Amino acid sequence: MGSHQIEEVDVLLVGAGFASFTLLNRLRKLGYSVRIFEKGAASGGIWYWNCYPGARVDTDTPIYQLFDKELWEDFTFHERYAGWKEIRRYFEHVEKKWHVRDYTSFNKNVDSAVFDEQRQQWLIECADSTEIYARWFLPCIGFASKRYTPPFPGLGNFRGDIYHTAVWPQHGVNLKGKRVAVVGTGASGVQVIQELGDITKEMTIYLRTPNMCLPMNQRPLDEKEEEEKKKNGWYEQQIEATRHTFAGFTYDFVQRNTFDDTPEEREKFYHELMVEKGGFNFWLATYKDMLFDLKANEEAYKFWRKQILKRLKDPEKQKLFAPEVPPHPWGTKRPSLEQRFYEVVDQPHVKVVDVNKAPIEEVTATGLKTSQGQVDVDVIVLATGFDSVTGSLAQLNIQGTKGGTIADHWKDGTKTAMGIAMPEFPNMFFLYGPQAPTAFSSGPSCTQFQAEWVEKAFKIIKEKNITRLEATQESEDDWCRRLKEEWDATLFPLAKSWYSGANIPGRKVEPLNWAGGMVEYVGTLNRSLENGLQGWKVETGKS
Repeated sequence: MGSHQIEEVDVLLVGAGFASFTLLNRLRKLGYSVRIFEKGAASGGIWYWNCYPGARVDTDTPIYQLFDKELWEDFTFHERYAGWKEIRRYFEHVEKKWHVRDYTSFNKNVDSAVFDEQRQQWLIECADSTEIYARWFLPCIGFASKRYTPPFPGLGNFRGDIYHTAVWPQHGVNLKGKRVAVVGTGASGVQVIQELGDITKEMTIYLRTPNMCLPMNQRPLDEKEEEEKKKNGWYEQQIEATRHTFAGFTYDFVQRNTFDDTPEEREKFYHELMVEKGGFNFWLATYKDMLFDLKANEEAYKFWRKQILKRLKDPEKQKLFAPEVPPHPWGTKRPSLEQRFYEVVDQPHVKVVDVNKAPIEEVTATGLKTSQGQVDVDVIVLATGFDSVTGSLAQLNIQGTKGGTIADHWKDGTKTAMGIAMPEFPNMFFLYGPQAPTAFSSGPSCTQFQAEWVEKAFKIIKEKNITRLEATQESEDDWCRRLKEEWDATLFPLAKSWYSGANIPGRKVEPLNWAGGMVEYVGTLNRSLENGLQGWKVETGKS
């Protein structure tokens, strides 16, 4: 195919989720030609794939949405924490309001991208052989688009059904009265278990590390009440609050330490956060030393455990799900929000296998075998998560200017400039990925702030007629140094989690998320555009 036949655009966005939608709207207003390629059959990003039973956000309304008033003024969520069907309804609303489909190609699985030095453009190719040239290439595929399936021997021999929560059938699955094994107790595992536990004949949970869940305190939203909140400025206030907090939520750590309070004051404060308010308040609106000081952290864990033991009566299950000695400091893994998880697992027909003592040895034709024997099941649910944070980008064949791929660039460890770009990959920015505040934030707020920075950069690009913008090696080195310093100052290194790649056997364990807070992160991004674009190699010329 001749190059003259290949479509050309200013900007190609990959993925039809929050980041691409807000960037599409902003960049086309600046006069750029923009396209979105999405590998799924519909928009929603992760929420196209997240349709397993109980799939739900962990961020309150109104901040789990794009922050544009023209979108939220005539759309109201039905619950405090939206389920996947609600999120899809929301994306349909955005599509119509912003005419997104006019700019989007679905079922386009980006396979490779190569930077053409002569043209100063990316040549992007899809699995169906579609090719497109783009001056600017922005993969917005998030941190969780590469699922992880454990290499259990014999998995292909199982005669029943196997479902992975990351690729649940769009038409749904009826598991009523079935014998079901659930492998994993991360966010999707917790949600599946509490949703299906009551209707299964038997459920066997294969547990590695207990999920230190928090009560969601879910509730329906009254449409009239929400409309009133929109009129009196409450929505704007909530959105504005996200700009000034550590994690981009509406609440933040209090400015006192754990032992500044008496035991009675502490108990009352913890109760208010966990029991009365619910959600992530106990994690992110607590004492400022909770994630930094082990003794302070132990106080939080003691209170958390006491609350869980009130709901979980089975002594053996208490030991597994709320052990006296925690496997890692509280909150150093993102806690899942639950509605009645502990009541469900407490039921007699729900069994638990501790895979630390009895690892899964093989999957047979009829079930799962460990040293404790075999459990026969009709269905296996793999809630084993993702090769998170880096896996999404590293799986693509994106070639840098020196010939290596992103995976090659990261072979000795993950390295980025400010969690948004890399040297040797000019004219490319990625959102909600590695070394940004990704895991410690809400997706919409993190992508919103990154998109606002991209918009600022593209204004400068247009003003100065910039044809090439590439992060410097110094910028990357500086960011990696700062990232490690911030990480090491916390308790996060004491946990094996997807925050550091420890959930994938054989992966290098390293900090993959910026732990220095959203405010400092956004400040760093903005400073990089000052003083003649410090931290960037710049070329100008005819576009």
